Amino acid sequence: MVAGSSLRSGAWFRTAVFYEIPVRSFYDSNGDGIGDLPGVTEKLGYLSELGVGAVWLLPFYRSAWRDEGYDITDHYAIDPSLGTIDDLDRLVQEAHARGIRVLGDLVTNHISIDHPWFQEARRDRSSPRRSWFLWSDTGKEFSRTRVIFRDVEPTNWTWDDLAGQYYFHRFYATQPDLNYDEPAVRQEMFRVARFWLGHGLDGFRCDAVPYLFKREGTRCQSLPEVHVFFKELRAVLDAEFPGAVLVAEANQSIPETVQYFGDSREFPMVMHFPLMPNLYLALAEEDPRRLRHVLQATLPAPPGCGWAYFLRNHDEVTLEQVSDDEREMFLWVYGKYPRTVLNGGVRRRLAPMLDGDDTTIVLMTALLLSLPGAAFLYYGDEIGMGDRLDLPDRDGVRTPMQWTSAANAGFSTLPPERLIRPPVDDPVYGPAARNVADERGRPDSLLERIRQLIALWSAHVDEFRSEAFLAAEPQVPSVFAFWRDQPATRILCLYNISRASVSGTVRLDPELKSTPTVLAGEATLARSDSQLSFDLAGRRFAWIRFARPFAPSMGLPASSVDRL
Repeated sequence: MVAGSSLRSGAWFRTAVFYEIPVRSFYDSNGDGIGDLPGVTEKLGYLSELGVGAVWLLPFYRSAWRDEGYDITDHYAIDPSLGTIDDLDRLVQEAHARGIRVLGDLVTNHISIDHPWFQEARRDRSSPRRSWFLWSDTGKEFSRTRVIFRDVEPTNWTWDDLAGQYYFHRFYATQPDLNYDEPAVRQEMFRVARFWLGHGLDGFRCDAVPYLFKREGTRCQSLPEVHVFFKELRAVLDAEFPGAVLVAEANQSIPETVQYFGDSREFPMVMHFPLMPNLYLALAEEDPRRLRHVLQATLPAPPGCGWAYFLRNHDEVTLEQVSDDEREMFLWVYGKYPRTVLNGGVRRRLAPMLDGDDTTIVLMTALLLSLPGAAFLYYGDEIGMGDRLDLPDRDGVRTPMQWTSAANAGFSTLPPERLIRPPVDDPVYGPAARNVADERGRPDSLLERIRQLIALWSAHVDEFRSEAFLAAEPQVPSVFAFWRDQPATRILCLYNISRASVSGTVRLDPELKSTPTVLAGEATLARSDSQLSFDLAGRRFAWIRFARPFAPSMGLPASSVDRL
């Protein structure tokens, strides 16, 4: 067993770039066509070179594999196809030796229909496990509860002949929900968390957190009891595994999402779902006003907490938190090809959504890095990897990582037809055009541009880590601009989200007498005593650093998000 991580200290997550890895799709170390934990260990050098400070591993527990490991059959075992407990221990040890933290995925809401807990419950109404699930004679309860996978599931209730009742499931029918009104369920999840943290994990991304409790007459999401449970879990971590982090997946409205910080007593990190679709909409409109609105409503995070920003992940781009008109616009711009729309969202990877424009990918990544919080990258997005729309469900964005131009993408020694999934076969986004080996070290490649961007951010991470975030007014409608402040420096962040070149000015405070320095990006600058003039080409950005007079008594300026 691995001892607690020596890297756990304070709010380390505010100075790390996170990298999401579906283990089965990353690297096959033993030639069976399936990515595995030793494969991730083999690629830690690549992740370190990229500048990653933490990895988030999708579920590696024993699973029925109907939903990428989110249908767990044993919470205390590694799936044999992915390796062993020793393999996980080795991965954690070697990652920590490189300064990389490791997060697991804590799946609290549901399990697999094949899990022994459910099998016992369905066979015997008198079993203690029966109360671990939600049963009904009619399947009519909780009628206000939204069906999430509406393309494949007509209802949240499924009849079970063996049980003689309906059981409730918020996701697929093969994933019955646990009943969190049962104290034994809550205690079991605390034990699960303790077990894996005891093996050195540095925390968890927590799956589907709003849905744990159900109440008749409600939407069965973000109920007060949910927050009570996760505050209790957070207390366990703080007491027994100091520095371990919980990241909330809570795809809810802005007021509901903000509540998951729990006044600094619940989740240290919350995934910023409200911002994600608005990033793409702002880009399509070439107008950043919606970004200002979302950030005004969500910044700053409570003390000791931070937002987790992302452009893509292993699911479809969800559009639950946008208006009907915005959804129609999003689908018209980004979901116009056949088979791209799933459950009302878009199942495409970043590069195809942005028409393979590396400059725009760099722009969007730079924006995430410069906001208060932490950026999450999805594996392969740093090389412009594509997707396969011929694969079912979300599998099209979970194809083998493209390490080389070989037919099997360098993912495995087996031919493509014997892999867990076939590699991308698109001539623009597949391994022949987009792979690590060809992009590594080539200055104009997307991989090298992303690596250099992360390196620049890391070199100045102390200047980006504060919550101080003040709007700038560039007098150009298509430019999103803001200041990141520290007592000794100010960094002006400029993002031209239009395709056209623009010129503008930003007013400078009288205290800023220093010559501006471009830390990253491309801009032509000229300054006077009172303003900075800039030229930005289309879809370009710039981080511009000013030294400021520093006095030991000077505190951080108050965050001025009300001016956004």
